[in-house]
Amino acid sequence: MHGFVKRRGVPEPGSIPDALDMFRAEVRFYREIAPVVGVRVPTCLYSEMTPDGTMLVLEDLSSWQAGADPIAHAQLLSRMHRQWAGQAPLKWPWLRPVGAAADLVGDLFDRTMPTLAARPDLPANLRTLAERLVGRVPKAEQDIASAGPLTLVHGDASARNVRTGPNGELALLDWEDVSAAPGVADLAWLLLSSVDPSQWAVVTAAYGPAEHLTTALPAVVVQGLLCFADTAEGSAEAQAWIGRLDAAERRLAS
Repeated sequence: MHGFVKRRGVPEPGSIPDALDMFRAEVRFYREIAPVVGVRVPTCLYSEMTPDGTMLVLEDLSSWQAGADPIAHAQLLSRMHRQWAGQAPLKWPWLRPVGAAADLVGDLFDRTMPTLAARPDLPANLRTLAERLVGRVPKAEQDIASAGPLTLVHGDASARNVRTGPNGELALLDWEDVSAAPGVADLAWLLLSSVDPSQWAVVTAAYGPAEHLTTALPAVVVQGLLCFADTAEGSAEAQAWIGRLDAAERRLAS
């Protein structure tokens, strides 16, 4: 069978993938949402869900360029968010709600805090921010619900999950985190995960109205700190995370 084959086993009971039903959600996305979503995604050639796991056979876009211009990426997300505002959770009630598995994410962050605190390359202001988030992650996750109308969100709208075709067309990949949430949650993660702080203003402007962006930032900062914790001390990747996390911290403090 030609195409990109994506197999997933049954997630470990009690794990975050299990609580979020990530693998089955992606299959349902390709079966139910992809045909009408209105943005370019890989064509689904075959899908299955069994008691042993899931499998997708998708159009292979590996020849496309990894990543995208962040302005074009933000505009694409904005179009999708506007199209499905107020409709997505009604049309697909199985979509993950805001705050799903928030307690598990909070437990993971609290367990990771000693690792973060021990990092000599973590600036003092970010260490203080991380300390303030301990015990408060579930609230930060739930606060996203007040950041705008619910719409269809990708859930992991980083540069690694977009491809640019030969004609400049963008395709969004990896829909395991598809959710019903305010669109600025996608924008916040795009900025924090993938955009140099010098471009935050222009990328946000390209997205459009984002007055509740700071409401979504604490929850995505948690994810950013968890990603930073997995980087090698002093590495270029770690330094990039620090720069973006610092930009988020300054925006939250303003």
